[in-house]
This record gives sequence, C-alpha cells and structure tokens, in this order.
Amino acid sequence: MTETQTIPQNTNTSIMPMLRAMVGIGVLCALLIVLTFEGTLPRIERLKAEALEKAIFRVLPGTVATKTFQLDQNNGFTAVYDKGRTESLVFAGYDQEGQLTGVAVEASGQGYADVLRILYGYHPGKQSIIGYYVLESKETPGLGDRIEKDADFLANFEALDVSLTDDFSELNNVVVPVKHGNKEHPWQIDGVTGATISSRAIGNILGASTQYWVPLIYDNQQDFSSED
Repeated sequence: MTETQTIPQNTNTSIMPMLRAMVGIGVLCALLIVLTFEGTLPRIERLKAEALEKAIFRVLPGTVATKTFQLDQNNGFTAVYDKGRTESLVFAGYDQEGQLTGVAVEASGQGYADVLRILYGYHPGKQSIIGYYVLESKETPGLGDRIEKDADFLANFEALDVSLTDDFSELNNVVVPVKHGNKEHPWQIDGVTGATISSRAIGNILGASTQYWVPLIYDNQQDFSSED
C-alpha cells in the first residue's frame, strides 16, 4: 500500500496578508485615538478651568473676581495670565470693592480608593481656612464620598484654625483629623463615621498643605492686595 504524503504549503506566505491587515488596523486605531484626544483636549481643559473657577468662588465666600498667582523663585507671588498649569499656583479672590476675600489653594493626597484632589480657601486676616471643596475623588459612593456631602464634616472648614506663631514662620498647631465626636480644638477636623479613612485623608492633606502654604501666603499678603 502506497502512502500519500502531503506537502505543507508555505505558511509564511499565507499569514503575511493577515499580519499586514492587523498592523494596518492597529495603526488606524492608534491614529483615531490620537486624533480624538487632540480634538477633545481643548474642551476638556476648558471644562476643568470652569469647574476650578466655580470651586474658587465656593471656598472664598463673597468673591466676585479672581486672579491667578504663581510662587516665584524669591518665595513671593507673581500674577500669571497664561493658561499653563503648575503645582505652584494659587488663586486670589476679591469682593465688589476689590478687597481680598482670601486665597484658594489646591492640595492632593492618597485617599481610600485613589488620589484625592481638593481646593481650600485661606483668609490671612482671620488666619483660618474658610472653605473646602473636593475637586476629584473616587471614594466609595455612599461612604467615602460623604467627605463631599456631610454637613457636619463640611462645617469643619467654615473657620478651621491655621494661626501662626508670633514670628509668623509656622503654624501654632498643625491641622489634624480626629475621630467623629472627639474634636476639642479649632485646628482639628472632626471625622465622618463610615468614612473614617477618607475623612482622615482630608485632614492629613490639609495638615501638610497648610504647613507649607499658609506662612508663605501670610508673609506675602501685599502681593494679593488688589485685583487690578
């Protein structure tokens, strides 16, 4: 009995059209992603800027106008007018008479689920934080997100003490979080039951940020003296 042998075809030749097609599709998809990103980026940036401006008005009560400042190499503040973003920006608010209502500062840190980004308002004359707003959060809905909604927690930031020592070089007391119901001092942040980790994270973020920014802003109040 004679065996019939099958001669294999050239597999390299047969798969080349498929490989070329897959590469072409991949390149096309990548190009579409880049074009979509580039096309939507201006709108995304505009919406972020609008959201930030609304947040500034919320954390600085009585504000009708704002101005952006950047920390310079001499640890002073200089007004900036371009749209570039850096980590050394702060936002001054002014009332109808052009008087300073406070300075808004961004801060961030690790929460329970992801990084938390917040904005808080500081009033040099009162030496206190007068407002707070969550810019970005992925905390658990119904639990961790209470740092954005809980009325008692938000009350912490109506007059949170960040007063300075006699030489104005540092805080008298660092802002710290405490368990719900244990707040005894005006520099403490009363936590939220059921959102302990998230509310503690906010306290730690503010503690670190205010230690850095408050002495600088207070020492350079004249840089924010007018909205003009």
